[in-house]
This record gives sequence, structure tokens and C-alpha cells, in this order.
Amino acid sequence: MHACVSLSQRKAWLTRNGRPTYGPVPIAHGGRENPTPTGTYPVSWKDEVNTSSIYGTPMPYSVFFAPGGIAFHQGDVRTDSHGCVRLTMPAAKAFFAALQPGELVQVVP
Repeated sequence: MHACVSLSQRKAWLTRNGRPTYGPVPIAHGGRENPTPTGTYPVSWKDEVNTSSIYGTPMPYSVFFAPGGIAFHQGDVRTDSHGCVRLTMPAAKAFFAALQPGELVQVVP
């Protein structure tokens, strides 16, 4: 499994063997002050019931993939995040179930 994020399109999706398997779905990402990093990263760990250690806010269905605690997680997709990729609840559950540690996340501008 592989996850793809397009910051300019504000969309994310899952693929297997180069073919989309879920999405694209709407996302929120970091704004100018806290941008979401671009690049390709392996999933490092997952936590179904996570709370941000910096902001104290819930991050349900977290899939961590980039340095600095950047993750996919459930949240408001209408406003900028602090760098994470926010998903709707159904999408967050799908990404959490599909992605395993070591699988790749590609984030493009």
C-alpha cells in the first residue's frame, strides 16, 4: 500500500501497485507558518487514540510518517492544520486500516 497527497489539490488517496484503491478524498494540510513537508516518507507508527503532545488536541486514527510528528489523522478538513494531513472520519479510518509501518507516503506540492 502507498499513500499519495497533493497539497495543491487538497486531496489524498491510497494506491496498490500504482493503482488507486481509495480516494481521492479531501484533506486539510499545514499553512504558511506550519507547512506540511513534501517528499516521500515511510510510515513510522500508528496510534488509534492519539492526542497531540504540543497542542493538546485529539488526533484520532493517527498514521505518523514525517519528522516532527506529521501524521494523517481525523480532523477538520476546512481549515489549515499545524502540518499534519487531516482527513474526514471515514477517510482517517480507511488510511489507518490500510497503511502499515514501512509503507510509503508521497507528498507533492
